[in-house]
Amino acid sequence: MTTNFDEIIDRRNTNALNTDGFRQYIFKADKTMAFPYKDEEFIRMWVADMEFATPQVIIDAMKERLDRRIFGYTMIFSDDYYKAFSGWCQKRYGWIFHKDHLVTSNGIIPALYELVEYITKPDEKVLFLTPSYAYFKYAADHHHREWVASDLINEGGTYRIDFEDLEQKAADEKTTLLILCNPHNPTGRVWSSEELRKLGEICIKHNTWVVSDEIHCDLLRIGQKHIPLAKLFPEYDRIITCMAPSKTFNLAGLMFSNIVIPDHELRKIWKHRHYGFDNPLSIAAAQAAYEKGEPWLEELQVYLDENFAFTKTYLSEHLPKARFEISEATYLAWVDVSAYFDQAEDLPLFFANKAGVLLEGGNMFVQNSDRFIRLNLACPRSLLEEGLKRIGEAVPLEKEV
Repeated sequence: MTTNFDEIIDRRNTNALNTDGFRQYIFKADKTMAFPYKDEEFIRMWVADMEFATPQVIIDAMKERLDRRIFGYTMIFSDDYYKAFSGWCQKRYGWIFHKDHLVTSNGIIPALYELVEYITKPDEKVLFLTPSYAYFKYAADHHHREWVASDLINEGGTYRIDFEDLEQKAADEKTTLLILCNPHNPTGRVWSSEELRKLGEICIKHNTWVVSDEIHCDLLRIGQKHIPLAKLFPEYDRIITCMAPSKTFNLAGLMFSNIVIPDHELRKIWKHRHYGFDNPLSIAAAQAAYEKGEPWLEELQVYLDENFAFTKTYLSEHLPKARFEISEATYLAWVDVSAYFDQAEDLPLFFANKAGVLLEGGNMFVQNSDRFIRLNLACPRSLLEEGLKRIGEAVPLEKEV
């Protein structure tokens, strides 16, 4: 392995949300909120970016663009970026899409907000699977659309879609949009071809639009395969695919995402209403990621798999009643700690105060997520070990409920 994933990088005082904005984001508080731990003493296992340096090939590409010295209004005009991204998708997923269908956005979350508005009418509904990435709900709320949740079925820590419930809710003529997370956050499921086909057939039957958030598609456990939903239904133009290099290569702050919109009319609306300029450094970084980043990603997968195995072993030994299965994708561990806490416990606040660990609780994932914690394992092994040790020591074993 040529990359040193054990390196600890100080991110404080860089305006990083991870280090400098956790009070506001997790606790809805200002900088006066005090804890028994100093800020620099926290183990941070919360927001979904990584504690690893961005690959050097990407940094070099950004430096090369910096050397051009002018950073005026920028859009993608050459074919080079399309060739890089489409080549990545073809090689890794066997998926081909038309060049004209690709647009870009300064993030998948902003794209979700736009697409909800463009696709749905005020009296229509947005459907998603729960537990859910909260911004699916927020995007519906922002535009005053009613949201509808279909709870995933948890079978011993492995989740599956309740297709009977999903179809019942999709059959409502007012439910016109499904937001899918593939692979799923926070459970880490990589939906199989069979599951995706059943889901897609339900949407086609009811003429439902799908926004498929596939931002975690590269972050798979070794041996897993990602299948873009749109690959299975190339003739159904109502599937919008959202991908980005941000999670994969730790580029979230560059605010650059790929949105594939096959439907001509929706694409016209997007181009007419979307502010279409891009950051020149973001384009350079994303293109380098897709052209040269695969060797780094393969090393990252090995390191993450080892972090997951370490977490599984640690929890089994020290918190045996916690229910945790190694996820098929993402760098996020979804842990059921309901054996140790009652319903009223504020888990992020408990672990911040009692363990000096910043994490996200199930209350951040809409519903079907009570007394879960989500742990970001994309960190050096030494930090992971210390974080898990603190968690294990803080949990009140004598108060198992």
